[in-house]
Amino acid sequence: MTTFHIQTETAPVIVSLPALPPMSREEFLEFCQANEPLRIERAATGEVEIMPPAFSDTGNRNFNIAVQLGIWTEQDGTGLGFDSSAGFTLPNGAMRSPDASWIKRARWNQLSEDEQASFAPICPDFVVELRSKSDALAQLPKIFGLEPRPSRATF
Repeated sequence: MTTFHIQTETAPVIVSLPALPPMSREEFLEFCQANEPLRIERAATGEVEIMPPAFSDTGNRNFNIAVQLGIWTEQDGTGLGFDSSAGFTLPNGAMRSPDASWIKRARWNQLSEDEQASFAPICPDFVVELRSKSDALAQLPKIFGLEPRPSRATF
C-alpha cells in the first residue's frame, strides 16, 4: 500500500492507496522528478510526505542559516554544505531534506558519482531543521531517525 501524507497549513492530510505497493527507490526518484515543484520526503515506513512551500518568514530564516553554514563551510574547507533542496537517503530507508546540512568531504567522496547525483545514501554529519508552528518538538528527531538530544543553539 502507498500512503501519502500531505501537509497543509495546520495539519497533515493522509491519503492511502491500498492498490499501490510502496515505491522502490527508483520509482520514488521518478515521482519526485515528475512533481519537482513539490517538497517531497519519504519516511522509513515508505509513507510519502508532501509539504507546501515554506512561508516567507520561514524561508528567510532558512536562508540566513544556510548563509551562515555556507560561510563556515568555505572557511573550514573540510566538508560540503547543502540547502533544503538536497535529499538524503538515511540508513533506515527514509529520504529526508533538512533545512541545511553538512557532510565531511572524505565521507562524500566515498560515494559514487551516481549516488551523489541522486538522493545520496548518506546521513549528514550536521543537520539544521527549523521547527514550524505545526511541528511537534518531540517529533523532529524521530523524523531523521534520531534519539532526542538537548539543543545547544538558539536562533
